[in-house]
Amino acid sequence: MQRGQLADYFEGIGVKRLSAVDAEPKASNQHEVGTTRKMRDDFLGENHQQKFLAVYVWLGEDQDGFTAESWATHYDSRLNRPRAAEWRLYYPSNPVTEAMKEGDTLFLARDKAGTLWFIVAPEGSTSEQQLFWLFGLRPEGHSFVSREVSEEEPELDFAARYILDEIGIEFEEPEADKLDAIIDRFGTSFPPTAEFSQLARLTLPEVRAEDDPDAALVAWLDHEEALFRRLERRVVAERLEQGFGSPDGTDVEGFISFSLGVQNRRKSRMGHSLENHISAVFDALGLAYARGAVTEHNHKPDFLFPDADTYHAAPPEGDGRLMMLGAKSTCKDRWRQVLAEAAKIPRKHLLTLEPGISEPQTAQMDASSLQLVVPGPIQATYTADQQEWLWDLSRLVKTVRERQS
Repeated sequence: MQRGQLADYFEGIGVKRLSAVDAEPKASNQHEVGTTRKMRDDFLGENHQQKFLAVYVWLGEDQDGFTAESWATHYDSRLNRPRAAEWRLYYPSNPVTEAMKEGDTLFLARDKAGTLWFIVAPEGSTSEQQLFWLFGLRPEGHSFVSREVSEEEPELDFAARYILDEIGIEFEEPEADKLDAIIDRFGTSFPPTAEFSQLARLTLPEVRAEDDPDAALVAWLDHEEALFRRLERRVVAERLEQGFGSPDGTDVEGFISFSLGVQNRRKSRMGHSLENHISAVFDALGLAYARGAVTEHNHKPDFLFPDADTYHAAPPEGDGRLMMLGAKSTCKDRWRQVLAEAAKIPRKHLLTLEPGISEPQTAQMDASSLQLVVPGPIQATYTADQQEWLWDLSRLVKTVRERQS
């Protein structure tokens, strides 16, 4: 099934490191950035005083991002003057531009509808590293580096769609209607996550954890995500058709509650789905483990090897057979929660689906005796130095098996 391309969403992209002049508000409480000839040729054009709809996005390191919808104007500041043209992008103050500062990275992209995406990420952050990888661009000095998005580029993989979702890009597979026959049994209601995960595996019979644990895990997650998004569209469409009326007029609170429910379901489902498919890998490979076993202070590691009895019978300094694995679809600052979950296991392991976590973050993990496990297909989003340190799922399985034997 086709997975779509970056060209389905964007026409072109530019990136630059913000200077003090770019980031500091002027007396009029406005901002400007200069644009280059190449980015104008690639995607901005040269229509004087062209006013774009714009989506402003702030992506912090350990906090949720936020978005503001507004506008931006592209103009030649030297029009009808003897000197050469000088094009600038002029934009109003908003929560995103107020949060940005000198040294942050600005990603400016134009989507297929003509809207500009003004995305800011702090220097050295995970979000910055993810966007460098997604867009294939890095800043050089304080001028924009840009490129046109080509339809010849590879299809979007799991990591790319993960990052698009973080930005706020809604996507659906180009051939998503092929999934309808699988989800028709559910009508317009969601099944339990365990049932959905099992269905995803059963409808990919050619994928076997015995052949490649990393590829299997990502393929199952990817397929379940596509099934979920297709079913979600059906459920949401039915609810919107019903409307949000009430005897007193429009049911605003009902709409807000429904919208929050959609977002919360997405977040919680992915975490449970990840654990379900990791369990399926371990089961297929015959590993002994306990899921959600209780350790000290009522902590419950996601996966404990080989079992709870061995853990509790071990002396305080531990037992060579013991290992633990946390599972978090996205880390942010929550990785530290894993450190307290099994006191008898000095070095923890944490599996995540998050692409391109920053080098300072992974260095902190290593210094805290935590080994990050990232499925092989996602590791390309990390730097070469990080990839030397990272484990993949296959290595974790091999180590667990050696200890259990």
